[in-house]
Amino acid sequence: MKRFHVFFCAVMVVLLFIGGISLAGCEKSKADLKKVRLNEVAHSIFYAPMYVAIENGYFEQEGLKIELQTGFGADKTATALISGEADIGFMGPESSIYLYQEGNTDYAVNFAQLTQRAGNFLVSREPIENFSWEMIKGKDVIGGRKGGMPQMILEYILKSQGIDPEKDVNLVQNIDFANTSGAFTGGTGDFTVEFEPSASLLEEQGAGYVVASLGVDSGYVPYTCFCAKKSYMEKNPDIIQAFTNAIQKGQDYVAEHSSEDIAKIIKPQFPDSSEELLIKIIDRYASQDTFKEDPVFEEDSFMLLQNILEEAGELKERVPYEKLVDNQFAKKAK
Repeated sequence: MKRFHVFFCAVMVVLLFIGGISLAGCEKSKADLKKVRLNEVAHSIFYAPMYVAIENGYFEQEGLKIELQTGFGADKTATALISGEADIGFMGPESSIYLYQEGNTDYAVNFAQLTQRAGNFLVSREPIENFSWEMIKGKDVIGGRKGGMPQMILEYILKSQGIDPEKDVNLVQNIDFANTSGAFTGGTGDFTVEFEPSASLLEEQGAGYVVASLGVDSGYVPYTCFCAKKSYMEKNPDIIQAFTNAIQKGQDYVAEHSSEDIAKIIKPQFPDSSEELLIKIIDRYASQDTFKEDPVFEEDSFMLLQNILEEAGELKERVPYEKLVDNQFAKKAK
């Protein structure tokens, strides 16, 4: 019995020693992670592949530690990027065109695309069967910031339906991006354009009803991309490649797993939303082919983006694709 006790103690000492080494190794590897300050335009289930990459540890696998901040608007995210408060910006690629047009020499370059449709929905104050866009004529509609992708996509759809955004609709554009659903609940507008989870939460509260998907009605558009300043990409190609690799892993997971699986993974990012609500929203996005399966930003998509900007009167002159899109990292990540 005594020999067994001695043997048992010896084994435990060895196990504790090995465990200590393992823990020390983990701590060392965590300390070696390269910090990346990522500023996202909004915190939405629309960006599920990115949150899968965060929650599944894909960035850590690539040697990166992500510090995520929400800008609440592409203009704010772009400002954070150009001012040096963020290393990578996640927003509509129209912002990179604006920065280039302003004459910035160290402009933002897009290196990975995440979504390929608009992620917002038209919400009505009352339920409407067989909705048509003609029904918003003469109505108050809470839109987005002038020159922002949500607003331009709305105008793009209205024009395609023969509706003049300036004459046929009263567009409310003086409400901050983060406060539109609250303003709608408070009585402003007959319709509002909302991202998820706001659109579904309005439905749950009985305060609104989704009647149209801007993503479906506008078709495929390069809605949100990752970008970084030209100088940052030149100095840190290894970080950009590692970041893009992690995004590709997130896109792979979303393409290969059910809405239930995805909802469980990203739930920590949305603690106030039920898993059932997350599943409903992911289903809604997946059914309209919202999520891109690889991060390559195609030239045709960039040309379409410029068409939309041109129609909205926001494009001074055409910008060369090669200047504002760098696909080398996305292609290596495939």
